[in-house]
Amino acid sequence: MPIAVVLILLVVGSLVFHVLSPWTFTPLASNWSQIDDTINITFWVTGFVFVAVNLFMAYAVIKYRAREGNKATYDPENKKLETWLTILTSVGVAAMLTPGLFVWGDFVNVPDDAMEIEAVGQQWHWTYRLPGADGQFGNVKAELIDNENPFGMDPEDPLGRDDVLVENGEVHLPINVPVKVNLRSKDVLHDFAVAQMRVKMDLVPGMETYLWFTPTKLGSFEVLCEELCGIAHHTMRGSIVVDNQADFDAWVASYPTYADTQNEVVGNAQAGAAQYAVCAACHGQQGEGLQALNAPKIAGQEGWYLRRQLNSYKAGRRGVHEDDIFGRQMAPMAATLANDQAVENVIAHIQTFPDNPSPTTIDGDVMAGQKIYNVCAYCHGGDAQGIQAINAPRMAGMTDWYLANQLKNFRSGVRGAHPQDFYGKQMGFMGRNLQTDQQIYDVIAYIGTL
Repeated sequence: MPIAVVLILLVVGSLVFHVLSPWTFTPLASNWSQIDDTINITFWVTGFVFVAVNLFMAYAVIKYRAREGNKATYDPENKKLETWLTILTSVGVAAMLTPGLFVWGDFVNVPDDAMEIEAVGQQWHWTYRLPGADGQFGNVKAELIDNENPFGMDPEDPLGRDDVLVENGEVHLPINVPVKVNLRSKDVLHDFAVAQMRVKMDLVPGMETYLWFTPTKLGSFEVLCEELCGIAHHTMRGSIVVDNQADFDAWVASYPTYADTQNEVVGNAQAGAAQYAVCAACHGQQGEGLQALNAPKIAGQEGWYLRRQLNSYKAGRRGVHEDDIFGRQMAPMAATLANDQAVENVIAHIQTFPDNPSPTTIDGDVMAGQKIYNVCAYCHGGDAQGIQAINAPRMAGMTDWYLANQLKNFRSGVRGAHPQDFYGKQMGFMGRNLQTDQQIYDVIAYIGTL
């Protein structure tokens, strides 16, 4: 009897939990309501079987429990029961599978009028490519991928010159327009998934896969990688922003084409010297940094990272949190660099500074820090030299107290909280692995030995 009671409570509890559970589908924002219908059918079929089987077991336990005078009989064959079980099982399986086959048939057949974009996955971020005015993508080749050509664009293909390159985790799409997303991986298996759109598909190195959907709601929707792709898999986030057509067109126009990237602004170190005068007040004449003014060393830091941070300050992605006191000081200073040419000039001037290691100010357990740094090394390199392809800056020889402060800021959400700061958000996830200040000091102390 106790077993029968447990079975009945299991059924009742499961039904109550299913009805009252706060966990449900995210609001649908695409045309794929059929997928929700298919899942609901599966719930009904499996739910009915779950209830029926467990209640039948409870009934059998009660009716056929051991009692005085009752004797079990051996009945190895029951053709009537087996026939009904076979029929009911077949109907149940067909009810679950058939709707999915129809949905899959629609899912793999892209509408003729669908616009196309490309989503590129790599450890551990997303970038995007859109065809230009000609509506055609240019060729890409894996062997051409490097820091200067992260998409692997073929310079010999004229169709690619107007391709729009989005080196950012955020892509915009127009509302109520079917979109085919071509998927390409640079390294390992990834999976492009947007819960509100009800779409997901694997990215397989060496081949191109695809999915399609029609966005039906304005707003921002998170892109996840749902394939275990390495140690920072959980940080591989992006977003799809659904706009009206005018806002979408303006967003596309704000990004460079491949031809534009071949004619990028070149910095002038001599012109940058005059513009650096403002920076020197805090960062020092040789970019050595001044702790008294909370300004880190910038001499020796890679140009791509300096450019990204300056542009993040200018765009309001960094230095806007109310608790980021020193970041908020830096934001108006970055704004004095009025255009891309000024930014490139200052960076070119900084690259002329001598790269002297910053003095050590942090004490910590180097051996403990080395164990912690094994995780950091996946992105920042074994010698903390930085890896541009993974958007990880150099840390070796840089200002240790500044590194410690930034790790605390990432951990607490002071830095990396802006919705468009995907790399800061990524670092925030990793920074929260350092749960105590001592762990931060230990890993910084180890970095100081590199």
